[in-house]
Parts: sequence; C-alpha cells; structure tokens
Amino acid sequence: MLYFSKIKLFTIYIIIIILSFFAFLNFFNEKENYLLSKKVNLGLDLQGGSYLLLEVDSKPVIDQNLQQKVLKLRKDLKNYKIKYQNLNLNNQSINFTLNKKDIEKFTDYFLNKDNLINIYYNQYRSYEMEHFINQNNIRIEYTKFGLIEVMNSTLNQSLEIVRRRIDEVGTKDPTIVKRGNDRILIELPGLEDPNRIKELLGKTANLTFRLVSDEDAFGTELMSFENSSEELIISKRVIVSGDNLLNAKPALDNRSNQALVNFSFDRVGAKKFGRATTDNVGKRLAIILDNKIISAPVINEPILGGNGQITGNFTFQSATDLALLLRSGALPAPLKIIEERTVGPDLGEDSIKAGAISLAIGFFLVILFMLYKYRILGIIADLALIFNLIILIGILTILEATLTLPGIAGIILTVGMAVDANVLIFERIKEELKIEKSTIHAFDTGYKKAQSAVLDANITTLISAIILFFLGSGPVKGFAVTLGIGILTTLFCAYFFARHLSSLYAMRNKDKQISL
Repeated sequence: MLYFSKIKLFTIYIIIIILSFFAFLNFFNEKENYLLSKKVNLGLDLQGGSYLLLEVDSKPVIDQNLQQKVLKLRKDLKNYKIKYQNLNLNNQSINFTLNKKDIEKFTDYFLNKDNLINIYYNQYRSYEMEHFINQNNIRIEYTKFGLIEVMNSTLNQSLEIVRRRIDEVGTKDPTIVKRGNDRILIELPGLEDPNRIKELLGKTANLTFRLVSDEDAFGTELMSFENSSEELIISKRVIVSGDNLLNAKPALDNRSNQALVNFSFDRVGAKKFGRATTDNVGKRLAIILDNKIISAPVINEPILGGNGQITGNFTFQSATDLALLLRSGALPAPLKIIEERTVGPDLGEDSIKAGAISLAIGFFLVILFMLYKYRILGIIADLALIFNLIILIGILTILEATLTLPGIAGIILTVGMAVDANVLIFERIKEELKIEKSTIHAFDTGYKKAQSAVLDANITTLISAIILFFLGSGPVKGFAVTLGIGILTTLFCAYFFARHLSSLYAMRNKDKQISL
C-alpha cells in the first residue's frame, strides 16, 4: 500500500491544488468572473436575515371545491331523475332534502365510484365525500382522507408558487420547507427588510379580465380600485383569467415614461381575449387582481394577438412586482404570516467568532496531541488535517453550499474524525513495528490492517449523514452536508495524502530502527 504511481501522485496533488484554489477564493470579493465569484454562502444564523412562518388557509379552497361539487351534484341528480329541494352550501357541507322514495336511489348513486361528485381514492381505500341521512335531510361533506387530500394539494401548490416568487426576487439560498399540514417555513439569509417579500406573499395574485357594466343588475358586483375609493359595476362573468397567462414583464411607456406591465396569453387565452375585445369595442375592460380593480381601459379596437398592457399608477418597482406575481401564478389559498423574526448580522458575527474560536482551539489541541504522541508521524497527521480542512472548504465553495452554525459543528466533528483515522493507523503501525524487522513492511501492514476499522467507522457515520440530509431540513441539512463531505475528505487525506508522506518517511528510514 506504500507504492504510488506517478499518475496517482499527480492526480492526488492536482486535486489538492485545485480545491485549495477554490478554498482561498472566499478571501476575495471578485464578482464579475463566474468562476472567481464562487463563495461559501452563510446561512441565516451566521449572516442574519429574515424568518417567516406562513399558514395556508385552506378554507376558501374547500368552499370553492364544494361549490363546484354542487354544480356536479345538480347535474347528476337530474340525470338520475332524483328530485331534491333546498340544495345549499352551509358550514363546509352540502345540504338538501329528498323524498323518501328517492333516498335509496340516492345512496346507490352516491356509493358508485363513477359519479362526478365522489371521487374514489384507491390509495386510501376510502371515498372523498361521505353522506349522512336524517329522515329526509341529506348532508354531504368531506371525509377525513378527502380533507387531507385537499389540504396536502393546497399546501404543495402554495409551496411551489412561494418558491417561484422568492426565486424571482433573486434571494440567494432561501430555505422553503413544509411545516406540518398547513404551514410553510421560509428562511432568507441576508435579507434584513422582509417587507417586499411579505407583500409578494400576501397577495393571492388571482387575475381576471371582466367587462364594466353600465347598470347594477343580476350577475354584476360593485368593486373598488386598488389605490382609490372609486367604484365600478363589474360583470361576474370572467372573460379570461391568469391561468391563461404565458408571460408578464415590466416596461416603460415611450410616450408618458410611465411604468406598465406587458403580458401575453396562451393560444386559448388569446382566442378568448380576441373574441371579447372584438365584440365589445367602446366598452371598458376591468383588469382585476385579488378582487381589486387595477385599471379599466376602454377597448378602442380588437386585440387579436394575445398581447396587452396593464397600466396604472405604477412605479417601476410595483410594476416589476406585479409582473413577478403574474408570472409565478396565483396562490390556491391565502397565506397568513403567523411568526416573523429578523436576525441581525451582529448575532451572526458572534456565531462565526464563537465557531471559529471553537474550531481553532480544537484544531490547536489536536495538533499538540498528535505531535506529542507520534512525533514525526504526528507532523504528517497534522499536515493531513490542515489540507483536510482546506479541501473541505474548497468542495463547499464549488458547490456554493450554505454554511450554518450546525455546519461549523460538522467541520469541528470532521477534525475529530480525521484524527481518529490517523490514530487507528498509527497505533496499528506501532504494533507491527514491535514484531516486524522491516520498517517498510510494518508501515504497509499497518495501513492494510487498519483499513477495515477506518472504513467501518467512517462509512457508518457517512450513512448517518446521508439520512440526516434527506430527512432533515434547514440547519440539520447544513450539519449533514459538512459532516458527509468531511468524511470523504478525511478518507482521501488519510489514505492518499498522509499515506504518501508516510511512505516517504518509511523509505527514508528503512534501515533505521523507528520507535513511535
């Protein structure tokens, strides 16, 4: 095991040089060059930032789904020739009355998994809806599993749209994870003022295009403008919605220099929009976001290309935010901020100092111990330990990983793991030197016999790190990343770098009696 080919030696040292180069990039502030701009990012607990805990209000989604089911139920009951009365939606349940002769017929219909209202979930072996009969009164509501399905779907959709909105803002290395059945945790390192993020997340961004009505009649409603008390009578009929939106970008009007938003529809949306603007030339078209009128321009001519503009009293920042909201899509349910914290950079600096001091003290004590215990071999172990930390930082830099306080703990633990590997090897070499006459053979045998113990200890720890990475979140993942990479660098330094230095020492002293 002491023999190294020229190719192997070249590979070992070129890896060390490259990773050392990336490690030292953290001491420079190069931003223009992509390669030179790579850095280890600091997490929320180290550089400060914002912490938000959001709660997803699934009640509007449940109500909306039930309203759709009411329409389907009316259709099914008509097809099955079941007469009903007083069909209404109340307290997240559908209520109506039936004739006694139709109750059995309704039960057969309801338990049929092919009906429109009651979707059958094979994975749960249960129905989405359940019904209750009290004399002639029927009540339909979600089952436990049906509610879970709706809530999970709402949470997953909300999580994806929240991630899109935050990514569009350009926040680096945010943490966005689920918490329980109805909450989303957001950590934004480096963001001291979360007001803009809160505004973006506080809007559902439900966009609709509807016509302005001249009179208050059935099928209309009164709506106000977003930034004023002016009200207009708006038709409830949606011409086209944000679901048909392809893209939205902020721009400046060439004539007035006012900020606006350019948008484009998909093929279906363009067709609907073109037909509506053709049939309603001269009328006003209201652009509505979250039940507030943004603008209501007059349709001067048909708009057939599927492209348009949203104008209003926008600043360029507000136009940018509106375009961002439209591009990322509408939230399926409102989000409520239930917890908010801002971590200042001073606390992060204190954490970095404390972590650096802990690492320095541990590193110094380990070096002294190895020098005292193993002398020359202790120097080799110390050199391996130094390069272990350097290439660990180099790998984190290449990955542009986020370093957290638990991540620093993982690095400190790596120091102990690295020393442990060398201690096992050197102790084995000591035993072999007592019975072997050949120094080279003692070193070679020591490395071979210690290999299984070193690998077993490190692989079991690596498995734990992998489990923590996939099952953990936030700071726990940071600990798992540094620990996992640290184990790999430890094995590399112990069985390549330190072994090569040990082989040089053994070759140089092959004719001497060595005592450890």
